[in-house]
Amino acid sequence: MKAVISNFRMSRHRTKGNHMVIEIEGVKSKEDAEKLVGKSVKWASPANKEISGKITSVHGNSGAVRAIFEKGMPGQSVGNNVKIE
Repeated sequence: MKAVISNFRMSRHRTKGNHMVIEIEGVKSKEDAEKLVGKSVKWASPANKEISGKITSVHGNSGAVRAIFEKGMPGQSVGNNVKIE
C-alpha cells in the first residue's frame, strides 16, 4: 500500500524522533485504519537505505496511523512515500 509521512509525533515541548504520523491512500476512517495496526512500514532514504518500522495505533478519526521506526527519522522524510507491507 502507498502512504505518505505527514509529520513527526509531537507534543507541546517535545518531538519524538522515531514516531511518525502516516496518512494512507484510500483509508478515510478510524475503523479502516485499525485493520492496519501491526503491519510493517519501510522508508527508502535518498542513499538507498531502508528504515523499517511498525504501525502501532490509529491517530485521530480520519484514518491516519502512528508508526514507530527502529531509529530516528530525518526531517527530509516528511512528505515522502513509504511502503506498507
